[in-house]
Amino acid sequence: MNNELDKKWFSAGGCAGMCVDLTLFPLDTIKTRLQSQQGFYKAGGFRGIYAGVPSAAIGSFPNAAVFFVTYESTKSLFTGYSATNLAPITHMLAASLGEIVACLIRVPTEVVKQRTQANPSLNTYRVLLNTLHEEGFRGLYRGYGSTVLREVGWLSCIHIKYWSSAVWWGRQGGRLDSWQAAVCGALAGGVAAFVTTPLDVAKTWIMLAKAGTSTASGNISTVLYEVWRSRGIPGLFAGSIPRVTFISMGGFIFLGAYEKVRRTLL
Repeated sequence: MNNELDKKWFSAGGCAGMCVDLTLFPLDTIKTRLQSQQGFYKAGGFRGIYAGVPSAAIGSFPNAAVFFVTYESTKSLFTGYSATNLAPITHMLAASLGEIVACLIRVPTEVVKQRTQANPSLNTYRVLLNTLHEEGFRGLYRGYGSTVLREVGWLSCIHIKYWSSAVWWGRQGGRLDSWQAAVCGALAGGVAAFVTTPLDVAKTWIMLAKAGTSTASGNISTVLYEVWRSRGIPGLFAGSIPRVTFISMGGFIFLGAYEKVRRTLL
């Protein structure tokens, strides 16, 4: 793989990720508090809406950058299939691997971020120290499995984006404008966000649960059943509105910014 190209993908993906995470952070805080077991207002309500933003800021660039380097690199291995019916599958495989690798960075920052969002009286540094003291380094990866499972739901985004892009690609004579890529990302992201909300709720419960409880053990099916039993269907889709809004707007900003930065660098 061309090292210079890797750097450009890294920069493009990182810049796009930071644009999304920092611009739309308040929506993410509201979503986390709506999903938390203690309830929206006990988790902080509309107070301290930027609680946890340092964790998001630190992890945003490397997380997005690693995803896109892995995604683009994996796609390049299947260049011979790009013009065949297998192209959507290769895109999905590339995205899956990208998410699995990116979650190695995303999950620790997500754990600290969500715990700070749900406890606005604590700062990011204190939450990090508390997590390491009570659970050790392993505690930073609580919810890794549920996060990966949620993110692999992003494959539907890749599917829809690929189909939409293919239509525009043909009309544009092989060129997809930045705003077109952004619209594809927004539509695809919104659909996937709503469908995968129950997995996101389970992830939030697992990450916020008190150490040593059954919820903290990370059994996704058990947690989903627990949410359904205690809060019903509305509980499984708690925070779906800010989540869909965040990811739809985020998909528009992310993919638009990525295409723009990537073309500028290339």
